[in-house]
Amino acid sequence: MKKDKTPDLKTGRNDPCFCGSGLKYKKCCLGKANIKPQSIKDLYFRKHQIRLKEPRDIEGIKKAGKIGLDLLNLIEEKLGPGMYTEEINKLSHEFLAKNGAKSASLHYKGFPKSVCVSVNEVICHGIPGKRIIKDGDIINVDITPILNGYYADVNKTFFIGTPGENAKKIVKVSKESMKAGIAMVRPNNTIGDIGWAIQTYAEGQGCSVVSDFVGHGVGFMFHEPPQVPHFGKKGEGVILVPGMVFTIEPMINLGKKDVRILDDKWTAVTADGSLSAQFEQTILVTEYGFESLTPFE
Repeated sequence: MKKDKTPDLKTGRNDPCFCGSGLKYKKCCLGKANIKPQSIKDLYFRKHQIRLKEPRDIEGIKKAGKIGLDLLNLIEEKLGPGMYTEEINKLSHEFLAKNGAKSASLHYKGFPKSVCVSVNEVICHGIPGKRIIKDGDIINVDITPILNGYYADVNKTFFIGTPGENAKKIVKVSKESMKAGIAMVRPNNTIGDIGWAIQTYAEGQGCSVVSDFVGHGVGFMFHEPPQVPHFGKKGEGVILVPGMVFTIEPMINLGKKDVRILDDKWTAVTADGSLSAQFEQTILVTEYGFESLTPFE
């Protein structure tokens, strides 16, 4: 990101002003020449509580993200039928500590483990424990490392053994949904464009998008503004500008989108018992598009 270049916001005269005032652009910031990057940074914090990231912050988030990706790769190597989900938690906790990082999940609002492990019908926030992983399962592992004060957030859904056709479908649709959302990230697009792309793709495949949980800003904290719904309408929501960092993490169900929370107050499952899958990356808005700070194939 070039510090001395003003973002080219290209907002139409009758479009909502990028500053978030609620006014049309022509009645707000149009004509206020030479809006400097620092002014954009101040404006977005004042209007949206969004903290745009500087190059040094982005490098810090990338380093945290690299640890998360390395851990996911290690977990993928170790996964197999017969494992307890707690074994994934133990492996993760030890790996983070060995690499000078810690888990944002551990003790977050009382969450008792270092990672979320969600199997089959579990949408998200699965608590590792005595559940045994079986051949044919799908399993999502969600990791948020903190390194030197910077947070990155990433997750993948893995196959255990030989997947069935339903498992293949939901994992593919979930991953492609994330990619569809990421493809909408560039300056002058909106948060609503991301959700619209995800919803359009997933529902077009006969699946549903969970609306109870959303993506979020990340970097200085675990959860920051803005919220990033995985459903929505084109052109609605906050306008994207360089320096924004947030997660795109659609939760896609094979059946209906309805959610049920178990008695542990954390584990979210599909109300109809259908399979659910999720993929997540931490995304930076750049001057000309996007960069994943947690890139994987």
